[in-house]
Amino acid sequence: MDDASPGRVRDSKDPDGPALAFTPAAWQSFVTAVRAGDFD
Repeated sequence: MDDASPGRVRDSKDPDGPALAFTPAAWQSFVTAVRAGDFD
């Protein structure tokens, strides 16, 4: 995953549906926030 090929997240129940694309920095920020409990 890099800025030219961002990570993609898709609903596994709808494999042909749209995918959200995230840069590595955005994904890392999300993971960090989840681990910190920011969404609890």
